[in-house]
Amino acid sequence: MAYTKVNYEDVEPVAGSMHFLRDALDCETVGVTVLDCEAGWSGKAHDHAEEDHEEVYLLVDGEATVTIDDEDVEMESGDAVRVPPEATREIHNGDVDSTFVLVGAP
Repeated sequence: MAYTKVNYEDVEPVAGSMHFLRDALDCETVGVTVLDCEAGWSGKAHDHAEEDHEEVYLLVDGEATVTIDDEDVEMESGDAVRVPPEATREIHNGDVDSTFVLVGAP
């Protein structure tokens, strides 16, 4: 088979909101996560310097703020932001439920 298919809702979420698709899709070099955020949800501040992973956060639906190295980046549906590996990042969801697609790779 030349492809792998999965519905993210069929992947058991971690911490109730993060659907990690890398293993389910048998990805070798890219990570893909769907993040369903409830209104007011916040993630934890972190970076990916050790793994040398840059990430792209695509906000599919809703509104949120991504804090990158202490700078607030306001996002609305359709916005995407690239975050370099060494930058500290943290998602703060807005007043409505939101859905992100997070993509990371070395």
